[in-house]
Amino acid sequence: MLLARVVGTVVATRKDERLVSSKFLVVRPVDPAGKPEGNHLIAVDTVDAGVGETVLVVSGSSARMASGLKDTPVDAAIVGVVDQVAVTG
Repeated sequence: MLLARVVGTVVATRKDERLVSSKFLVVRPVDPAGKPEGNHLIAVDTVDAGVGETVLVVSGSSARMASGLKDTPVDAAIVGVVDQVAVTG
C-alpha cells in the first residue's frame, strides 16, 4: 500500500469496456511528511478522491480486489482518502 497525493486527472474516452464509468487520477507517492517521492502512477479512483488529497493506493493483484474492480484490467486503485498521518517513535 502506498501513501500518495492526487496531482491530476486522466480522461480516456476509448478504453476497455470493464473500465467504462471509472475515474482515473494521477497520483504521486509521498513520504509520511508529505514530501514527494517516486514516480507518478495512474490509479482508478474507488472513493471519489480529488486533486490535492492524500490517498491510499494499492497496486497489482490487490488493486483488482478493490470494490467494483474484480476481473478488471487495473494495476493501481485508490482505496482511501487520508485524513491524517502520525508517525510515532
